[in-house]
Amino acid sequence: MALLPATPQRPAASRAAVGPADTLRRLRCRPTPRCSRCPIWVRRERPFLCLGLSRPLLPGTTAMPAPPCASCHTARAALRRPRSGRALCGACFCAAFEAEVLHTVLAGRLLPPGAVVAVGASGGKDSTVLAHVLRELAPRLRISLRLVAVDEGIGGYRDVALAAVRRQAARWDLPLTIVAYADLFGGWTMDAVARSTAGSGRSRNCCTFCGVLRRRALEEGARLVGATHIVTGHNADDMAETVLMNFLRGDTARLARGGGLGSRGEGGALPRCRPLQLASQKEVVLYAHFRRLDYFSEECVYAPEAFRGHARDLLKRLEAARPSVALDLVHSAECLALAPAALPPAPGACSRCGALASRALCQACALLDGLHRGRPRLAIGKGRRGLAEEGPPGARGAGLAV
Repeated sequence: MALLPATPQRPAASRAAVGPADTLRRLRCRPTPRCSRCPIWVRRERPFLCLGLSRPLLPGTTAMPAPPCASCHTARAALRRPRSGRALCGACFCAAFEAEVLHTVLAGRLLPPGAVVAVGASGGKDSTVLAHVLRELAPRLRISLRLVAVDEGIGGYRDVALAAVRRQAARWDLPLTIVAYADLFGGWTMDAVARSTAGSGRSRNCCTFCGVLRRRALEEGARLVGATHIVTGHNADDMAETVLMNFLRGDTARLARGGGLGSRGEGGALPRCRPLQLASQKEVVLYAHFRRLDYFSEECVYAPEAFRGHARDLLKRLEAARPSVALDLVHSAECLALAPAALPPAPGACSRCGALASRALCQACALLDGLHRGRPRLAIGKGRRGLAEEGPPGARGAGLAV
């Protein structure tokens, strides 16, 4: 059986994404050789091609033929699905993946007919796969799509990612809107936030600032394009990591509202949903590989210091013993019941921007307030209790630009 040569390794200096191999490598799968048929890495403890079809070639040996696809029974299988163990060809796998996303949307009633959907586009694998799948399903769901990208102001990183988003928008003929932190938050960018927090011992919390501000920026961008719903590309691994972090930090408020496939849009906020929440990260990468999607796969320069990396490492070790652990954690969060005393208070409105908030200031305004005071420690954790008491630093512009 003829085998394709292994794909040469991408130079380290290149920042453009060319396929799923680099993503799987960063998933800490401990790659040894590449699959002898495709650019996907194989693992030493799982010496198979593409998740379990044939053993990697040893000197002087030949590859075992792949079994037929369990769905169409005509083409040779290209992978074995981690969840079900079924051996499928690339076309049948992509069809099954799209059918599962369609079932998730319909069963959860996430996107009603006629909805104008803002897709949070970062240029990465998850948002790229989400936009491609929803574009394929849009005629059946009777929805219209808008791409909304956020420019966080991270030099040498976000520019390349936004270039990938522009290529996707042009290729799929989808309208694209880009909103920038600097325009929304009084000139603050993530690089400026990192410089401000560098001497405060809070530099490792850049992802906390970015996550809150990005969520608000996506909301503002969706309103700008007239969207009625927001979708993001969070997959099962992302959600499992979030559940782990909330448990490890004892964050009962986030655990209480962490279940389900999204939020209904309380307090005037737009409804949000995660159609890929039940799809594993590996299957998202494989879908991008078989559909030959162009995406950006570099890690953010501020990500290595984030607490999420420790949760990701723990999750990967747990998956080695129990492959279904990511979905198990997601389902556990959905079924979690907290004691009445542990439930968070009913949310109200932010006294500065009017957004949904559980305290006097919403999280975005609290973070910006601490940054404007030159005291970023106030913006995270227990320190934010003093923000409302001290009052605004002199101008409404210290919070969200409205």
